[in-house]
Amino acid sequence: MIEGLDLAAAEAWIRTVVRPSGPIILERERAWATIVRVPLAEDQAWFKACGSVQAFEPRLTAELAARWPDRVVRVLAHDPDRAWLLTADAGQPVSTAGNPPEVWLRALPAYAELQVGEVEHVDDHLAGGVQDLRIAVLPARFDDLVRRKDLPLEPGEMDRLRWFRPRFTELCDRLAAEHPVQSIQHDDLHMRSLFDDGKALRILDWGDASIGHPFASLVTTFRFLEELNGLSSTDPWFERLRDAYLEPWGRGLAGIFQLATRVGMVAQLCAWLRHRDAMPVDAARAFDQQFAIVLRRALARVVEPVF
Repeated sequence: MIEGLDLAAAEAWIRTVVRPSGPIILERERAWATIVRVPLAEDQAWFKACGSVQAFEPRLTAELAARWPDRVVRVLAHDPDRAWLLTADAGQPVSTAGNPPEVWLRALPAYAELQVGEVEHVDDHLAGGVQDLRIAVLPARFDDLVRRKDLPLEPGEMDRLRWFRPRFTELCDRLAAEHPVQSIQHDDLHMRSLFDDGKALRILDWGDASIGHPFASLVTTFRFLEELNGLSSTDPWFERLRDAYLEPWGRGLAGIFQLATRVGMVAQLCAWLRHRDAMPVDAARAFDQQFAIVLRRALARVVEPVF
């Protein structure tokens, strides 16, 4: 549970907004968030208390929901000072349907439209605490990553990461020159953060979001389709989904997409490191099991071999 969270105080706050029809139920505890289900007479609501590393999420979700009510979960109330968020039920995660690519064919263009619209709000999001992963800061963030001596990698793998540093700066410079767009990007956009209520597809769980190159959002989406759906990296679905996502951004961006997702795969390592740094030691050990997978995926897909 989030350190210092007073569940009694949280329940009292919840009751100022909705009338529970029964006991509230603790659904999930993580080092970065605690989630409670609130039964209602005809439905249910969800309460989320965010840890310090995701304290920006309630404000961000509320602002996105106000501007994009047809594609972000409906916010019933939020308390940015306490990092509390109460939302309406959004239906079922698309994971219950097996993460069909067809769903993403519908969801990704709508998500891209949101990102296009949020470009003008980047400064406000940064002021609200959203993680800064803009292209200009990435080389320094990468330096912090490769200086670490306790990453869940073998020494030879760390050598490859360090060797890649100059090349990564070149890729960032190229992306900044060719397509210097910055917007909100979810950074955890997968089958358990996209929900279907039968009327609309809505995106939840913005606590991993950052301001960075928007195309990096699909790094996680595509990873889940590969690893959990078993699609090969050359499956035609990836080109279809890429093109559907890019349509709101304009024409001729396939090459930029490839560059941005390559940079974004490394940027995601920096985002994971930020979460790891905020965790207790025991939680970090469990976290490292997944972190190692993401690190090695970046090594395989982005970092050229030393020899």
